[in-house]
Amino acid sequence: MSSPVWQALVVEDEPAMRDIITFALETQDFSTLTAGTAEAAWAIVAEQRVDLVVLDVMLPGMSGIELCRRITTTRPVPVILLTALGETSQRIAGLEAGASDYVTKPFHPRELALRAAGLVRRSPLRDGALAQAGPVTLDLRAATAYVKGKRADLTPHEYRLLAALVTHPDEDLPFRQLLLLGWGDAQPLGGRELLKTAVYRLRLKLESVDPAARGCITSVRGVGYRYSAVEAGPQDGATSPEPPE
Repeated sequence: MSSPVWQALVVEDEPAMRDIITFALETQDFSTLTAGTAEAAWAIVAEQRVDLVVLDVMLPGMSGIELCRRITTTRPVPVILLTALGETSQRIAGLEAGASDYVTKPFHPRELALRAAGLVRRSPLRDGALAQAGPVTLDLRAATAYVKGKRADLTPHEYRLLAALVTHPDEDLPFRQLLLLGWGDAQPLGGRELLKTAVYRLRLKLESVDPAARGCITSVRGVGYRYSAVEAGPQDGATSPEPPE
């Protein structure tokens, strides 16, 4: 067997099925990470490089559909959904949430592994996808951010917030969506004040790397935040917020 060249995350709450999928993927140049819940999987995606996610729809706690939506709105990682035969509504919901493919149970492990390899070969992450808007560039594969080519030292929460904003330039992103993408919870302890503090620190970090980032992240009163792809200095309502008390 050749050395692994891709890393897959297998999200499946049944250990026996998880082992079958893992073994099949490892025959196709994958190394594997595993999780038994969507919450555990989300933490892995936030912290580690993942080239592919194989995701069971039926999970305890957060559903596979919701996890799929969170993943695909923050980075272009291909997702294969595993669904029970005949669950047409779930397959449709999964594709609407951004899944690249679905496989019905029962399935042949080799077919799943070959589909997975094909998706990764066609994925923009294969060569290290970049997302760029204004002065900020994101290396989506390495989960790192740069301002005018200089790296910004961000926490995982800050990076996820920035990724959500940069990949949706000139859109008003609501507080609830940003909390969900940043912390995996639309109502975490601290709520909007937690988000306000994180955005304040994110702005300071970006501006400290290069003043070109000043004013890129603006507050949308009563709604949330917006990232402007136009490089400009602070405008009315675009300056960094006052330091949280």
